[in-house]
Amino acid sequence: MATTNNVTELILLGFSPNQDVQKTISVMFLLMYTAIVLGNGLIVVTIMGNKGLTSPMYFFLGYLSFVEICYCSVTAPKLILDSFIERKIISLKGCITQIFFLHFFGGTEIFLLTVMAYDRYVAICKPLHYTVIMNRRACGLLVGAAWGGGLLHSVGQTFLISQLPFCGPKVLDHYFCDVHPVLKLACSDTFLIGVLIIANGGSISVISFTVLLASYVVILHALSTQTSEGRRKALSTCASHVAVVGLFFIPCSFVYMRPCVTLPADKIVAVFYTVVTPLLNPIIYSFRNAEVKNAMRRLIGRKVIWEEK
Repeated sequence: MATTNNVTELILLGFSPNQDVQKTISVMFLLMYTAIVLGNGLIVVTIMGNKGLTSPMYFFLGYLSFVEICYCSVTAPKLILDSFIERKIISLKGCITQIFFLHFFGGTEIFLLTVMAYDRYVAICKPLHYTVIMNRRACGLLVGAAWGGGLLHSVGQTFLISQLPFCGPKVLDHYFCDVHPVLKLACSDTFLIGVLIIANGGSISVISFTVLLASYVVILHALSTQTSEGRRKALSTCASHVAVVGLFFIPCSFVYMRPCVTLPADKIVAVFYTVVTPLLNPIIYSFRNAEVKNAMRRLIGRKVIWEEK
């Protein structure tokens, strides 16, 4: 397919044409983005700096928190800065780059959540073999596979979009670049590429979501043989995982598992998987976890003592 482009830049409409509304939304995003960076950053620093948090669960959680910061950073900073600019412009190359990193970190997060569900399955269903199965090397390979899977997914989506010619219009009805809104601007038949994009993006979301739910069903069945205290602790951990999985996968499936059309609700739905999930991750996974909270207190306590000296 020819890729002759007359368009070199795109105009982002953002959330609202009203500048006052856009600025209000921008302030909300600034507060949420700050909370995401501080909350997830604190988790990463706590896990890296505490020798007591060495289990595979915390190893994966540290990487998930890092990915959440990167994922949100792909879209939020530009939205915040654009609210102070009347004409919100992004170059075509910049738009495709944003799509690449959006799907790279998003795909990596999907695979990391799947890995974390497998970790919980082994811990609960095969506790005697847990340390053998989830050894340091295996954990490293699983994390590497998650990054590799995210990269392959992103390269596929970016390659498909980069094959399209753009000759106008150049107004993108969204607050960031994504495959469906950009596909709508192409000046050629996009049916085949649209199908391939759904097959690449949507299938990953649905298959991973199905695998995750199946693993938790098996875990719940296995809990029937546990003691009441062990069952309560395992249910608390699994409930946290399921909450994050639901908040991330359901909006993703809504956006990427349908024909390549844009809907007015897409902007609001996108907020859930690009901002809300990274925002709630520290609360759901860590701040309800006694071990992590105690480690954070010790870390902050050491910092205060060091500053006093």
